[in-house]
Amino acid sequence: MRFSLTLLAMFTTTAFVRPADFPPPHQLPSIPEFPDLLTLRDGTKINTQKEWEEKRRPELKQLLETYMYGRYPAKPSRIAAKILFEDAHALNGKGTLREVEITFGPDDWPKLYLLVAVPNGKTPAPCFVGANFGGNHLLTTHDKVRIPTVWVPDRYPGVVKNQATAQGRGQQADTWPLQSIIDNGYAVATFYCGDIQPDRPFVREGMRATLPEDSKDPSETATIMWWAWGIHRAVDYLVTDKSIDAKRLAVVGHSRLGKTALLAGAFDDRIAVIIPHQSGCGGAAPSRSQNEKAETVKRITTSFPHWFCGNFKLFGDDVTRLPFDQHALVALCAPRPVLMTNAEEDQWANPSGQFDVLRAAAPVYRLYGDSQPVAEKMPQLNTLSASRLGYFIRPGKHSMTPADWKIYMQFTDKWLK
Repeated sequence: MRFSLTLLAMFTTTAFVRPADFPPPHQLPSIPEFPDLLTLRDGTKINTQKEWEEKRRPELKQLLETYMYGRYPAKPSRIAAKILFEDAHALNGKGTLREVEITFGPDDWPKLYLLVAVPNGKTPAPCFVGANFGGNHLLTTHDKVRIPTVWVPDRYPGVVKNQATAQGRGQQADTWPLQSIIDNGYAVATFYCGDIQPDRPFVREGMRATLPEDSKDPSETATIMWWAWGIHRAVDYLVTDKSIDAKRLAVVGHSRLGKTALLAGAFDDRIAVIIPHQSGCGGAAPSRSQNEKAETVKRITTSFPHWFCGNFKLFGDDVTRLPFDQHALVALCAPRPVLMTNAEEDQWANPSGQFDVLRAAAPVYRLYGDSQPVAEKMPQLNTLSASRLGYFIRPGKHSMTPADWKIYMQFTDKWLK
């Protein structure tokens, strides 16, 4: 089955233009504390929701594109979806499993392969959406689920010389526990992040191959922005799927894909709930970190230069020159709920700093009428704070487990059901 999605009116081809007063990083003033979300760069104070939406919110988006994630790519001029298979008796007979090939842009662009699981008899269902690390086939033993043909990191099960194989089927099902999710009345939609952009630098592949060769633009679209853009293309399909409730979409991701989930939520209002799990530096954790055990901007841009645009690495020696911090990214999600989830031993992801980010984003949520959007103090272990700016920390290490999904669903039960 192949059909075009009725979204053409939404698509534009606007180009990113850096405002003339956005100087190179070394010319920006030093701001030791979190920059004030309710003050424009020219010093004008923001006092109302209308002023936030018309003035400060667009300014912050441009700042994040210019100095951190790179330009938000133009939306494709066309998009089409083809259902590769559909099994109405999957997941112990309780769900329908399908895989959808999503085509956008010119014929030689990458395609996105979206695995969708929907609970039978409970539709339209709220839906979790997000990218996965090693391929849809790792999440289920279903033999019709496609195995990626693009480059895959060799640390994932069944990968041989950076190529996925059938030996990996179902080997990481606990990271996206499809059965548990549909048993709780939710749908889930996920795709391999490498479909959009493989997670390696300096190779012209994936969506990076659509950019000009030998570009010297320090605000060129970087990998995390490409992944977030890919989630938006998945949403383009989901809002047309009658088994999915288009107004109850929750984006989720772990680690670098947690960074992606937060960025995707900030740049797409169709996403109703945002859940960045253990996303750390460049995601939910502050660049102006007070945690000596946490990853720094200098370290992350050295180890993973492709995740962020060229400008961001120039702040490695002095993060106080950043004209924003990650509280700005959270504030772009307002008034939608955001849940940050962490692990006690994962100090690299800066759990306490993430709570500071939530607290710093609260003034924008108050503009929308929520007088207490975040807890007064960081919750204790295994205690979910389900306020609009939610927080949870558990014992353990850096991982995404079925127990974490139970917390995601407790939070979304409140905000989506």
